[in-house]
Parts: sequence; structure tokens; C-alpha cells
Amino acid sequence: MSHTFYNKMWVEAQQNLGQLLEQEMPLEPPKPEKDRMATAQQLGTLYIRYVQIFRNLELAYDQITQPQKRRVIKAVLDGVMGRILEVKNELVELEISEFQYFDDILQDMKMGPESLEIPIPRYFIKEKMKVLKDRERILSQILDRVGAKNTDMVKTLKPMSLDEAVRVIQVSERARQGRLRAKFMKEINLEEKRERFAKTQGEITLDPDIAAQRIQKVWRGYSQRKKTKQLREEEMIFLGMVPPPHFYKKSIAEEIAQKTETLRSELQEQHEAEYQHALIQIKDTIREKEGPNMKANLQDQIRQWFIECRHVTGKFPDFPSEEDGGSSAIFAQKTPEQVAAEIAAKEEAKPKKKKEKGKKDKEKKKGKKDKDKTKGKKGKGKEEEEEEGWKIKPSNFLPDMASANQTYESVWQQRDDSWNLHQTYDAQLIKESKTKEVEDEVRIQIDELMRQELQNLKMAVDKEKNKKKKGGKGGKKKKKGKKSGKKKKKKKEKDLTPDRTIDSLYEELVTEGLLIKPKSIKLSDFIGEYSYLGTTLRQADIEPMPSLSDVKQLLVLYGILPLGCESVHEKAPSVKTLLLAGPSGVGKKMLVSALCNETGANLFNLSPSNISGKYPGKSGLQMMLHMVLKVARQLQPSVIWIDDAEKTFYKKVPKTEKQLDPKRLKKDLPKILKSLKPEDRILIVGTSHRPFDAEIKPFCKIYKKIVLLPRPDYAARLVMWKQMISQRVGSLTASMNFSSLAKITDGFTPGQIVQAVESVLNDRRFGQISRKPLTAVEFLGSLSRQEPVYKEEEETFKSWYAKTPLGKKRSKAMPGAEEDTGKDKGKKKAGKTVGKKKKK
Repeated sequence: MSHTFYNKMWVEAQQNLGQLLEQEMPLEPPKPEKDRMATAQQLGTLYIRYVQIFRNLELAYDQITQPQKRRVIKAVLDGVMGRILEVKNELVELEISEFQYFDDILQDMKMGPESLEIPIPRYFIKEKMKVLKDRERILSQILDRVGAKNTDMVKTLKPMSLDEAVRVIQVSERARQGRLRAKFMKEINLEEKRERFAKTQGEITLDPDIAAQRIQKVWRGYSQRKKTKQLREEEMIFLGMVPPPHFYKKSIAEEIAQKTETLRSELQEQHEAEYQHALIQIKDTIREKEGPNMKANLQDQIRQWFIECRHVTGKFPDFPSEEDGGSSAIFAQKTPEQVAAEIAAKEEAKPKKKKEKGKKDKEKKKGKKDKDKTKGKKGKGKEEEEEEGWKIKPSNFLPDMASANQTYESVWQQRDDSWNLHQTYDAQLIKESKTKEVEDEVRIQIDELMRQELQNLKMAVDKEKNKKKKGGKGGKKKKKGKKSGKKKKKKKEKDLTPDRTIDSLYEELVTEGLLIKPKSIKLSDFIGEYSYLGTTLRQADIEPMPSLSDVKQLLVLYGILPLGCESVHEKAPSVKTLLLAGPSGVGKKMLVSALCNETGANLFNLSPSNISGKYPGKSGLQMMLHMVLKVARQLQPSVIWIDDAEKTFYKKVPKTEKQLDPKRLKKDLPKILKSLKPEDRILIVGTSHRPFDAEIKPFCKIYKKIVLLPRPDYAARLVMWKQMISQRVGSLTASMNFSSLAKITDGFTPGQIVQAVESVLNDRRFGQISRKPLTAVEFLGSLSRQEPVYKEEEETFKSWYAKTPLGKKRSKAMPGAEEDTGKDKGKKKAGKTVGKKKKK
């Protein structure tokens, strides 16, 4: 793609964003919407439109090489990212569910389900590639020094003695020789059988014409079958039912596109370096060439202002302080009389401000009394607001997006960029910005000189001595300020390791196994498919199980986007903890590794099994948590992973696990959450395959965002089988019936499907594929040895999720639930009143 293509994409995205900003920031505040369905439709369309803008901006930012344009796009991109998270939070509160389905909206907008996928911005990794490589190198060096090996590359093997090894070799050699003997004996027996048959029956010779007819018949049948098979394949390819040959191989166009992308990334680095050099160079030239003229002009203007003020008012004016803007306040298109009047008015207004402060304090006290009186009426007010309708909360990102859009409109919208063929930096823009910086620097220097000159003029001409300011009142004010400061000060956390460096703490955590290396997995490796029946099931008052694609998008929204961008993390709705719950083999650990790899985050393992026996005692536990948080804050972003999260909140600890002390972190986890600030890009992720074993109240207090991972549905299983087999084999044949495999594996998890594919497609079977095509029957043996997830287990997960805070709200909001709850409440109230009467 060319530079013009990506520039057009950027312009189109900015135009769409401008329309959305006009819609979201009207002149008059919108009235609250009473119909919740209409509000959900409105928010859904808003969400989809923002996602489309985000996709275009992300691609434009990744491919545009002009450094000044990229800075504008980056500001808009971060704002749109944050706004998507805000709209998602509104949808969750409105629909009381973590999962939303937009089938009807997509149909109206004529879009496919792939348009809902939120891409992960590539600059998360690109802009800190050197830091991540250095960190990975240091981590691998520490692991090599300690003696830890990569568990992904080397499989653990049981040690074998010499006698056992000799016995295994002997058994295999004897079996090989036995197979060869059996083969020879079979051939000898067949030969003897043919000879006996020939002796008894006599050799029968066929007529040559009949023999030729038979050979022709067999050959013609074979050739015709081959032709019909080829015609059938061509027809299926034409209809789009079967992928064409070499479909899974990279085309030449894709290879060229990848090369251009790498070239563009190199160009971006080159242009960025040139831009940074130009910033310093152009500023130095402006300071050298235009600096003296700026100084002379400013001095002349300020002196002229002195003379004019003295001519009008009869005395020299007071020079504005640095807080008021210095000499910049003089030349803000004002006459000397206006400037002198403003300075005099400020001096007169000082005693008035004190009186106003006293009045405000009285008004505040009155306001507090009024609030105390109206406390009882608050509940009614809230109910009335809820009845009135739904209002969208004020956004933290709309002002940022509006200002970034304004800079685009003022600078880039009407700018002719045709001369810049190579898309390097624009020197004129740098000059405009740097002249202002040089002017400000020169102005500060000259203000100090002119203050002294004005003082000398007053002494010489007007014979006025500067009045000394009374310091008593100022001192009192300072004292008050100090007192108020003391009250506001909070207790700082004690640094338990003040004399140690981050590198030493990092090395200790790695050696102790608390800081681990995530598996080399990307989020694209987590295979899922869009839920096509979500809206229809909800319309029929049936809550659908989420698809794996929906779970994947939630991880992007709650984990990857806030961790990857600092400005988004500070202003977006805070997500400090995330729980991934589901049966074993669904892909919870895989998602944790993908989360770290996509954001470049450090992975800390605080699982009960990992921390048992390490740093014993209360002081040891405090030291361990202090070290983890200190390193996590210094090397942001960071992910603190707690596997088997339910063990920390066990209802009853099993006897076999009492020695491990799984509830060790129960009291300290709330303290960790309180200590996390908005600027700390740290996410606590828990994974659990038995969440119903934990006490639900403290468990849900810690993990407020709970994502339930289901077993894959038919569409997801079909995609998994195709993708996993094609990755290992390279091409798919018609003999492979994927539909039957997807139906048979109902209830099997992705981990079990991967295990079946790996066990069948070993090196020996891979070498036979050209002669013996792969069939679906071969996978049945491996699948029969595994136990699937039954419906009863899935129902237990559903019933547990219904007991969580969001699940309770959802069940209450479902139609028919209100009537039942109302009856129960009435019974309870009646019971209470009867009890009271009996007591009386």
C-alpha cells in the first residue's frame, strides 16, 4: 500500500470521529432515555462505530511514516481506545452482563462479525522492543545460571538404568525379527498355495482379446473416476464449498506486503531519528539568528510601554509578575491605560477576596445543614432518577479526542502534503512551534532585565522607593498552609529493601521462581468463533453461553488495552483484578501467557502451590509481597497470576493440602488491591477450574471481574480441527471429514483436541500422509482415552456464576424473576410482623 492510501484511511477515520463527537457533545444536554432497549441499541451502534474508527486509526498509525502526523494519530487513537472501554462499561451496567451480542445491529449496518474484533495496537511492543529484548536476555541468563530449563522445548524424561535400556532394546529387536520372519513365512505359504492350485486345476490361459477387454475396462474406469473426481473438486472450489489448492500457503502478494511492512517500520525509525535531530537543530538556528532581534524588539516594546504608561497615568507602572504572565500580559492587544487599570484593579480586589471567602464558608455551612435535612429524601430522589431514564456517564476521553481532532482540523485537514513524497518531517511546522519556545525563553530572560530597569527608572525619575511587603500576614498564611498540609499527608509505605537495587530484587524473584517467563503464545493462537445465536436466544429469554471469541475480546478490553497504554489505564474504568473460571483444558493459562506477550508485561506467579515453603512467617510473606510489588511498579506493565485461585478462599481446606497452607494470601490480597494506584499498570489475574469450592463473598470481593470460559461450541470445534491439522499437515484433503469430528467432540476442551492431534500426527504418521491420506477415524482412539466435560459440570459452573454479584443482578433482571422475588419478600415481611405481634 502507498502513502496516499494510509493518509486517506486516516482522513476518513477523522471525518467519522468528527461526526461522532458532534453526536456525543451536543450543545444542549440530552434527555434521559426511558426505553432500555433503545438505549442498548444506541450504545451498541456507538460501540461498533468506535471500533471501526479504532481499527482504521491503528492501521494508519502503524504504517504512516511521517513523524508529526503519527503524534496526532497517537493522541486520537488513545482517546478512542479509552472511549471504547467506557462504552463497554456502560453496556455491562445496562444489560447486566459481561457479554453483549450485536447481530441485529450488524445486519442493519451490513457488516460481518469480523468487524467486531478489536485489534491489539502493535505499538505496545514495537515502541519498547529493545527494552523487552534486553529484559528477556537477562531473564534467560539468570535461568541458565540457576539451572532452570525451558519446559516448552524439553520434555521431562524418566531416568532409566542400563539394564532397563538393554532390555527395551532387546525386546524391540526381537519384535522386529519376528515381524520379518512372519512376513517371509506368509509369502512362502502363498507361493506354495498357488503352486498346489496350479497342479490340481491346471493352468488356464485367457484369450488375448478377452484379456485386452478386461484391461481396457479397468483402465477406463480408473481414468473416468479420476476425471469425475477432478471435475467435482473444481465445482466445489467454484461454489466456495472447498478451499482452492495452495490456499493455506502464503501467496506472493502476502510476502510482498510483509516486506513492505518491515520496510515501513524501518522508515519510521529513520524518519523519527531525523525528526528528533531536526528539533534540536532548528531550535538552535532560530536562537542564533532570530534570538538577538527578538530580544531587541521586546526591550524596545517594553520601554515604549513604560513611556506611554507614564505619559497617560503620570507614573511608571508596576511590572506584571511571572504568575500573571510577565511581559506577555502587556502585549495581549491592550492599551497602556487598560494594563494599568487591570493592575490597579487587582490590588483593590485583594481585600475583597477575603470577604468573599468568609461568605463562601458561611454558605458551605448552610449547605451542609440543608444536606443533613434532605438525607431522608435521597432514596426517593434516586428512585425518581431511575424512573426518569438512563443517562450516559460523563466521559474522561471526549475532551482529549475533541482537542486532538481540533489540532487535526487546524493543521492537517487543509494542508497540502503533495510535495512530501517520502513523508519525512515538515520543517515549517517545527519552525512555528520552536519560534514560540524561543520567544518564551527570551521573554523570561528579558523580563528579569526589564524589572531591574524599571526599578532603576522609578528610583532615578520618580524617586519612588519600593514598598516593602509586610511579611507577618504572609507568614501566618504559610503556617496555615503547613498545618493543612500535615493533615492531608498520608502514611507512606515502608520500604523494606531501601539499600537494594531493582536488578538484585529482579534476580532474587527469578531464582525463587516467583517471576517466570510466559509461554511464547499470542492471542491469535487462542482459536474461537463468533456466537451467531446470542441475540435470538436473549430475545427468547434464554441466557446463552458465551463463545470463545467473546472471551477473547473481553481479555483485550479488560487486560491488554489498559495495560498497554498508560493514559488509558489512568482514566478508563479501573479493572484491578480479573478471574478466568472454567473447566480444565479450556485455555485459561494460555490466555494469561498471551496477555503478557501482547503487552510486554512481567509475569509474577503467586499461586498457592508456588509460594508454599518460600519466605516463611508473617515477616517473610510481607517481604515477598513488598519485593513483588516494588519490581512490578518499576517494570510496568506487570501481571500477578494466581493459579487455583479458589484455594486461597477454601471453605474447608482438605487434609492433603494443609501442609501447603493455601489460604496464606487471604488477608493480604485486599491490602494489595488498596495499595494499587491508577498510575500502577498492574493486573491481578486468577485462574480457577473449581471456583465453587471457595467462599463466594470474599472471593467475589477480590475478583470483581469474572469471565466464565465455556467448552467450545460446534463452530469453534470445527475451526479448531481445521486450523490445528492444517498447521501440522500443510494442506487438507477431502478424505478428512471435519464436520463429523466436530460433532463427535461435543464436550471436549481445546486442550484435549490439541492432545489428540499431537498423539495421532507424530513424525512417523506425518511421513506417511503423501501415501496414506489422513482420516477422521484415526483420532477416535486418542479421544476415547480422554474424559469430556459433561453437561452436569457445565451446569455447576452456571449455577455458581448465578451466585456472583453480577449473576444475581442478571437473574433478578430476567423477566418473571421480579414477581417471584416480590412474593418471597411479602412472605418474609408477613413473618416478621407476626413474630413482632407474638412478642408483644
